[in-house]
Amino acid sequence: MSALLVAEQVLNGLQYGMMLFLMAAGLTLVFGVMGLINLAHGALYMTGAFACAAVAAATGSFWLGLAASLAAAASAGALVELAVIRRLYARDHLDQVLATFALILVFSETTRWLFGSFPLYLSLPEALSGAVDLPGGLVYPAFRLAIIGIGFAVAVFLFWLIGRTRLGIRIRAGEADREMIAALGVDIGRLYTLVFALGAALAGLAGALVGTIQSVQVGMGEPVLILAFVVIVIGGIGSIRGALVGALVVGMTDTLGKAFLPQLFALAMEPSAARAVGSALASMLIYILMAAVLIVRPQGLFGARA
Repeated sequence: MSALLVAEQVLNGLQYGMMLFLMAAGLTLVFGVMGLINLAHGALYMTGAFACAAVAAATGSFWLGLAASLAAAASAGALVELAVIRRLYARDHLDQVLATFALILVFSETTRWLFGSFPLYLSLPEALSGAVDLPGGLVYPAFRLAIIGIGFAVAVFLFWLIGRTRLGIRIRAGEADREMIAALGVDIGRLYTLVFALGAALAGLAGALVGTIQSVQVGMGEPVLILAFVVIVIGGIGSIRGALVGALVVGMTDTLGKAFLPQLFALAMEPSAARAVGSALASMLIYILMAAVLIVRPQGLFGARA
């Protein structure tokens, strides 16, 4: 097990964690401020990916596609909040789950109707299509490093937004006592629409970035939505810091587990059995981790105590 291989997998885990953070940050904001279980968050992730692919194909510019992913996901999020979501705030969580699950089906079938069932592919911009020579002789894809940088930049922006701005004060106040800030004259409906659009934009950005590495296809948001929920459960609902730490922990655990567990089991087992056992255990590691965190801290690592 060489040091270069370990370093490469650590960077892969960091990149994966940053992608999960972009997805989970918006989800934890919506859940924390609005108390809403939004299963349609993955559909907004898919919306951003398709918007990026469509605009990039039409204009030849990946950067315009990336801007379109933010605009399309935020607009779709605002429309969904105005038309559907705001009717669910006073309803119980079962109604929220059923309604947002229905939105998944609506988004999926609409996307299939518009773009077809075949995957779309995004081309990297020339500036990010190569590799970067890192210290120690490691050569790593420039675009994956860009995802890490974008993730950290978004984290800094969210910490500033929540902690240093008037909007952030209102978001934190709305999370703590929505009736009181409404009584003080804050337009709670507009605040909720802004928060939902912000969360949708982050999901759309994540979809566009991941669509460049993999492919853009109908239903791509559902698997990552499950992981985003794992992240916010581990980090603590409503906490941006928790979403960041949880995403990095999940990304590292999943990536390093899949890379090295089969090799570790091979030291004591037959290679074929080691691969089977190691791969199976690696797939369960993040859920074992989530269970362990919930046993020790039911509110998550950075969640507020009930």
